[in-house]
Amino acid sequence: MAGSSQTTQILHCDASSITFGSSDEPEISSQATLYALWQAAEQLKRLQTVAFPTETVYGLGALALDSTAASRIFSTKGRPPDNPLIVHVSSIPMLHKLLPRGYTISKTNDMLMRHFWPGPLTLLFPADSALIPSIITANQATVAIRMPSHPVARALIALTDAPIAAPSANSSGRPSPTRAEHVFKDLGGKVGLILDGGPCGVGLESTVVEALNEDGNIRILRPGGVTVEDIEGVIQQEMGSAEHKPKVFVYRRDYRDEALEQAPTTPGMKYRHYSPAVPVILLRTSPAQNESQPVSIPSFLASVKQKVKLNRPIKIGLLAPSDSPLLSRLTAPTDEIVWHTYLLGPISVPAISAQRLFDGLLTLDNAGVDLILVEGIEEEREGLAVMNRVNKAASEIVWIDQTA
Repeated sequence: MAGSSQTTQILHCDASSITFGSSDEPEISSQATLYALWQAAEQLKRLQTVAFPTETVYGLGALALDSTAASRIFSTKGRPPDNPLIVHVSSIPMLHKLLPRGYTISKTNDMLMRHFWPGPLTLLFPADSALIPSIITANQATVAIRMPSHPVARALIALTDAPIAAPSANSSGRPSPTRAEHVFKDLGGKVGLILDGGPCGVGLESTVVEALNEDGNIRILRPGGVTVEDIEGVIQQEMGSAEHKPKVFVYRRDYRDEALEQAPTTPGMKYRHYSPAVPVILLRTSPAQNESQPVSIPSFLASVKQKVKLNRPIKIGLLAPSDSPLLSRLTAPTDEIVWHTYLLGPISVPAISAQRLFDGLLTLDNAGVDLILVEGIEEEREGLAVMNRVNKAASEIVWIDQTA
């Protein structure tokens, strides 16, 4: 029964032993990996959940076209029923079997699929209500679908010979897992099998795109591993100087839609997400719109000490770029604070920050810190997705004056 205590088995998979030919069928040279994948496929066919790696984060999978199986995802995670799921396919023919009869994929979606599938891009398509359970779509008219590039994920879907619904493999609202041990610590006893394919390469959930509107424009509902710049580059490459090229809009940055937020068509839009067990404070080093006056580092730390009243030194976790000018000033030695620092990589390479963000939040949480500070980065390239997640995780935002 989903949610009850059970033995959780972890099976290792060697992603390098899996290749795909022109037939979309996996070729697996490692017998141990083949055994693990068959075990997982059998679990799924018995309508159970399985945790597995993707290039983005670890997913908690179940058969997408069976409402009983899909319901186990919700009960295992404690996920709200109005939060839809993403369906994962292993091939274009599998995608076509999910679409309404006679439906023609739009030129924009076709372009994005050719450039970014397999990969960390989720696209919205019309949902066939006779085929796709309403629990998957949260009763919406569209279904979110992607084809993962991680060999273990794609091979598992192919061997199961069925699309798999899979949100992140964590308790709802917690940081997404990027390692098998993250899944085990959170969901051990709630899921029967975890496939360990090593750390995830992207580290943040997929980019979700809606390109079904008559205006032909592209709306990014959730930023992720495929960046705005990536998509704009493909549009330029394919359409060049064409007069009516699609424009790219980012939800909450470029436009708002309250109705969509109340009845989301894709995960990550309505609820607070990605929060560890302790409070998270986002430190901005530049002002946001209508920002109040900046706070000096001494004043900020004094306010933290006043809020967190303990009969011992405060344990503070800090997530910051490795070349941040704030690092040395924030973590100056003091008897009142014990610092636990997790570096996010160079400021100039936001893809590394994306890869390390969730692992950093979970590592600091597991270290027993009393609160976590995250230094903000520029909202460009992968930094847009990083800050999307940090803003959802943070309970407070502080503008730090780096000169005071």
